[in-house]
Amino acid sequence: MEFLQAIQQYEFLQKALFTSVVVGIICGVVGSFIILRGMSLMGDAISHAVLPGVALSYAFGINFFVGAVLTGVLTAVGIGYVSQNSRIKNDTAIGILFTAAFALGIVLVTLLQSSTDLYHILFGNVLAVRPSDMWITVGIGGIVIVTVYAFFKELLLTSFDPTMAAAYGLPNKLIHYLLMTLLTLVTVASLQTVGIVLVVAMLITPAATAYLLTDRLWVMILLAGTFGMISSIVGLYFSFTYNLASGATIVIVATVFFLFAFFFSRKHGVVWKSILARQKRAQLSK
Repeated sequence: MEFLQAIQQYEFLQKALFTSVVVGIICGVVGSFIILRGMSLMGDAISHAVLPGVALSYAFGINFFVGAVLTGVLTAVGIGYVSQNSRIKNDTAIGILFTAAFALGIVLVTLLQSSTDLYHILFGNVLAVRPSDMWITVGIGGIVIVTVYAFFKELLLTSFDPTMAAAYGLPNKLIHYLLMTLLTLVTVASLQTVGIVLVVAMLITPAATAYLLTDRLWVMILLAGTFGMISSIVGLYFSFTYNLASGATIVIVATVFFLFAFFFSRKHGVVWKSILARQKRAQLSK
């Protein structure tokens, strides 16, 4: 009840709740495609690669969204270029470039000596979100949802069968970079909520939870967005009520949902698999 009263009373909490809900939804949507394509490591790479852009944005006095998107997209393109034009495999290229970008970001943060503001970018502080950041997050959310809706069939086909997609004449590389751009946008939108360090958890965990519950992509996307949204709301409640770090609390709630699905999912849950196995053994022993 105190939390509900606080939402009605405090504008900063209203902005935090609204921003968290948007971030939870779009992380679940984009994360679904990241899971299906086996690109979880890429999500981790992009989330860390935006740090130098954030640092440079603070240095030049511009909104950190600008620098973060720029360095995130450049890193994604660089990873693809290195892996496609050398003997270096994709996972190796990711490891080289994202650690280099993250290290550069740490050096810039040290030189700028602005750890107070950048600490919130690393670990998230949704309770301090500004109106401009909130509306940018909403704008990114709209771009992501509209793009996924418009290119759903192309994303579906290239995710499940790239060979068939190429046979139909779909530009696999272009669609891949489109998804990388969406991933970068979602990562940047999540910085204030869960921070650079934990954003990959919000991209992966709600989508992985949904993946255990359904075999249909559109259902998976809806479930992932729902789990992301609920995790954000519940996490924000605990964060505000018990004065906990907002990003970490949201991620813990999302992980709890995943554990429930992991153990109790009717299709892939460990507990149900154990029960079915015992029933089969009992039938065979009769």
